[in-house]
Amino acid sequence: MSVKWGKETVSLTMIVDGGVKGLKAELEERTGVPSDRMKLMPKSKGLWKGVLKDDFDLGSIDFNAALQKANPICVLMMGSAAKLTGPKTKTVFIEDLPPEEAAKHVAEPSGLVNLGNTCYLNSVLQCLRAVPSLRKGLANYTPSSSSGDQMMASGVGVNQTNGIFMSSLRDLYNSLDRTADAVPPSNFVRATHMAFPQFAQIGQHGQPQQQDAEEFFSGLLTLAANETKGMDSIKKGFASVSEKELNGAENLIDAVFGLKMEETLTCDETTPSGDDKMQVDGEAKKEESLAIEPAVKSYDLHRKLVCNIQGGADASSQTNVTHIVEGIELSLSGKIEKHSDVLGRNAIWTRKQRIARLPPVFCVQFGRFYWKQTPDSQDHAGVKCKVMKPVAFSGTIDVYDFCSEDVQKVLKVVRAKALAEEEDRINKRLKGQAEGKTEEEGGDKMDTEEATPAESKESTEEDDELQAALKMSMEEELPPVGPGLPENFQGIYELFAVVTHKGRDADGGHYMGWVKADNPDGKVQKIADTDEDNEDWFVFDDDEVSPCKTEDVLKLKGGGDWHMSYLNFYRVKK
Repeated sequence: MSVKWGKETVSLTMIVDGGVKGLKAELEERTGVPSDRMKLMPKSKGLWKGVLKDDFDLGSIDFNAALQKANPICVLMMGSAAKLTGPKTKTVFIEDLPPEEAAKHVAEPSGLVNLGNTCYLNSVLQCLRAVPSLRKGLANYTPSSSSGDQMMASGVGVNQTNGIFMSSLRDLYNSLDRTADAVPPSNFVRATHMAFPQFAQIGQHGQPQQQDAEEFFSGLLTLAANETKGMDSIKKGFASVSEKELNGAENLIDAVFGLKMEETLTCDETTPSGDDKMQVDGEAKKEESLAIEPAVKSYDLHRKLVCNIQGGADASSQTNVTHIVEGIELSLSGKIEKHSDVLGRNAIWTRKQRIARLPPVFCVQFGRFYWKQTPDSQDHAGVKCKVMKPVAFSGTIDVYDFCSEDVQKVLKVVRAKALAEEEDRINKRLKGQAEGKTEEEGGDKMDTEEATPAESKESTEEDDELQAALKMSMEEELPPVGPGLPENFQGIYELFAVVTHKGRDADGGHYMGWVKADNPDGKVQKIADTDEDNEDWFVFDDDEVSPCKTEDVLKLKGGGDWHMSYLNFYRVKK
């Protein structure tokens, strides 16, 4: 056996009968390295894994097989024979650290064991794990004192069941943080089956049925919202947030994910002109004073946006959705039938939704699954189908066009200030270059071409809007557009997590989670021929965790049998 020690190589014969302690004693005699400071690791294959432990059985090694791979067998020894003159620093190996300490030194985060079609659950949990405000709120969660108020048939209170669910979720995340190994979510799966009995369904072969990741995500948020009501719970997730910023958010979940939506309904069949005509009993009748149907405005709370990827409901006016922005815009507008007080009958109304309060984090669900009726089938009334078409998305998304007028006014001011600051920086840089170098000496050439009348008019209008926005920012205090958002927030979010589904069967297939990794140094390369940052990500295939890049995530748009995005999670761009 050959032992490599620094620049020296020691040859010796391994005596199995003496065990590890006998081997170390011989090496100590040959090198002067104390056995308690000696670390032996294999360089040849087929010996042992990691650092050689004192209780390892050397007789369990198949030396014949090892010698076929390397002759002589090579071992690496670490340790110093010199007398220490300063403070003694012990070499610590990851294998020797406690699990919670070892987890801090492992590059890849821990995965979740699949306990039987629980990939829908595992993928969502890995994405939500990357939401700091949610994690902080869970870390400080304590079950409600009214645990036994409402009783179920099993004898366990509904509130108690919710408390068990939340506590097990908190404990599961703590376990993931403390180890580098995959964690089996046994307690949390049991708590999920108690809180959501529909997720405990068993298939024909006795295996748990595959469930929908979005249904689990929505159910989790609904339950957690009920368990985190009040300012105390909200402040556990946020360092500081005012009630004005919350704008109606009554719990931690809605403060983190809640989208306050403004819906406006306008009647298509009433007009402001008294000369227009209506069709009544098949005859055109002139209405001398046709009243205008007032628009109906209402507010509601959503915890996700939907990307409609099938197009419009009317086959004659279907929209071919190819990008997430088109699908979101399509889902925020449409036609409904509603009673008109002016007409005295049902009429067609236009529905338009806009975001009246922005969240720190929001989710977009791609409308991949839909119910198809099967009237000719004797076995079932319908089947759940999957839309395979590709719908692209980017690493960032601008929500300005999806916002209400009040929110847009605030965002416009912030954008105007940012634009003015950027122009000021550019002008100072150009001025400095012009003063330092002439054009002949290599300085930048200034563009002196005159603009066309149309360009001048457009530029003047933009300047007027810019000046008006800047004046507003100086004269008025800008109202908050959402809780926990930075003062300079311009409405730009970044993608940080994705739940994907693979397979053509909506009730089967496989879910995986994709989560952006931390980038402490901030150095990121661009994806070739694009302005997209190619950042580090992790893909969570249950207990298997692998690194990937942004360019891999952006390929999850669908159009084939590979994984395709189902839930996209966005946060305020850093």
